[in-house]
Amino acid sequence: MGKLPTFQDMNDAPSANDAGTDSTGDSIADRRQHFPATERNREPILAVLKRVLPETGFLLEIGAGSGQHAAYFAPRFPGLTWQPTEPDPINRASVAAWVEDTNTPNLRPPLDLDVTKDVWSLETSDVIYSANMIHIAPWECCLGLMAGAGRILKENGLLVLYGPFMRGGEHTAPSNAQFDASLKSQNPAWGIRNLDHVTDVAQGCGLALVETVDMPANNLTVIFNRQN
Repeated sequence: MGKLPTFQDMNDAPSANDAGTDSTGDSIADRRQHFPATERNREPILAVLKRVLPETGFLLEIGAGSGQHAAYFAPRFPGLTWQPTEPDPINRASVAAWVEDTNTPNLRPPLDLDVTKDVWSLETSDVIYSANMIHIAPWECCLGLMAGAGRILKENGLLVLYGPFMRGGEHTAPSNAQFDASLKSQNPAWGIRNLDHVTDVAQGCGLALVETVDMPANNLTVIFNRQN
């Protein structure tokens, strides 16, 4: 699977941050990407995560992008081992730089994980978290994410998705319709997904929709539970 640009990639210009150097002497700021949209949405997402995540366990983040979410969230859940993954090598280097700069014991270095593969490098997880991925990726990535979640999530484990969705086949705001058209103009395989279709796929993988939370900027946080 090639580079999957995140929502932030398409709406913000990345900027470097002042930082130290790593063990090789290279500046961490040279590798650490920064997207303002990620800083804007992190507090509303955090409020949901604080309410639904377990106090302890293992969390797998799919499509960590720049790594800003991992760096911000992991220190606030010290009992959770936070494992980011990112298929794009440039983004993965950014995640690694954020991990190094954050220096949080429960935040692991990023892994290269392709969700479309039938076998993932991790066998089990209590939570899977993915923000702004399935609409800026082929539908096969959503299918792979659901199949993988069905395979590795423990019983009653959570799959938490964040991003824009259609509801009942309709966009929830004109801005989402415009964004969807922009996505499809760049790649016909991309596009804002119909939550009904996503839920149907999830159910086929043993995942039940338990909550949909309205978020700022016409986004949703969607929470699935792994059934027995």
